[in-house]
Amino acid sequence: MFYIIGLGLSDERDVTFRGLEAIKKCSRVYLEAYTSILMVQKERLEAFYGKEVILADRDTVETQSDEILHNADKEDVCLLVVGDPFGATTHTDIVLRARSLKIPTRIIHNASIMNAVGASGLQLYNFGQTVSLVFFTETWKPDSFYDRVKENADLGLHTLVLLDIKVKEQSEENLARGRKIYEPPRYMSIPLAVDQLIEVESLRLTGILDPERTLAIGLSRVGGGDEHQRIVAGTLKELSGHPKEAFGEPLHSLVIVGKRLHHLEVEYAEEYAINKENWRRVAKEVYGCSLD
Repeated sequence: MFYIIGLGLSDERDVTFRGLEAIKKCSRVYLEAYTSILMVQKERLEAFYGKEVILADRDTVETQSDEILHNADKEDVCLLVVGDPFGATTHTDIVLRARSLKIPTRIIHNASIMNAVGASGLQLYNFGQTVSLVFFTETWKPDSFYDRVKENADLGLHTLVLLDIKVKEQSEENLARGRKIYEPPRYMSIPLAVDQLIEVESLRLTGILDPERTLAIGLSRVGGGDEHQRIVAGTLKELSGHPKEAFGEPLHSLVIVGKRLHHLEVEYAEEYAINKENWRRVAKEVYGCSLD
C-alpha cells in the first residue's frame, strides 16, 4: 500500500491517529520537503514516530518517484506531506503514477492553510480562487495571478495568496553549468508580497489592489498556537510599512479581502488590525459594510 499522509500545520503532534497508525507500519517513510515546511526538524518526527524519515526533495518526488513507489505493491510505504495531501498538484501526480503501476493507494487527510485560514475571521465560503505569488527577479515578474485576483474581486470574494518558498533551488549560473550547488532557503514575507502586489497594480491600474483602499490579512505559522501564530490586518499600504518582525516566522500567507465583506468578519479581524479605526473606516466607506 502507498499512503500519502497529511501532517497538519505545526509539529509532530498534529498528525492524526489514523495517520500515525499507518506511519508505524510502513517500511519506508518519506517526507516531502519542498512545497511546505513544518515548524520542527525531521529528528523530532523520527523520535515521535519511531521511524527513520527520508527527506524527499523536488527531484525525488517529481522525477524519481519510482524510488518512492519501489515495492509499494508488496509493502507499506508512505509519503508525509505538510498540511493536507492534496494541497499541491505534485501529490496528485504521484497518486496517478502509483495507480498506473497498479499500486493500491490510501490518502489520510489533515488540516491545511486552505481551511485554517479561517483563523483570520474571514468566512471560508466567501473565498474564491487561491493564487500563488513567486519571488520577482529583475527580468521575471509573472503577473498572471492578478487575473485570478480580479475574477475573485469582481465577485466580491476573498483571495488566499500562497507565498513563495525556495528550497534547494539553484542559481541561474549553477543551473546552466550543471553544478549541483544550491542556494540557501528563502521564504517570502508578507511585506515583500504586498510590495509585489502593489507593483503589479501600478502597471494594471484596475484598482483591485489599491494600497490605501484594499484590506488584507497576513498570517504566519497558523496552527502553531499563541507562541508562534501571528495574524496582522490592515490596508495593503499599512502591511507594507509594518515592521517585518511583527509578522512572525515563516511560512507566511496573505488574504486579499473581497467586497462581499460581512460585518462579523470585520469585527473579528479588527482584533488583529494595525489601525483599528482605519480598518473599520475602510470596511465601511470602501467596502460598504454596515457597522454600528
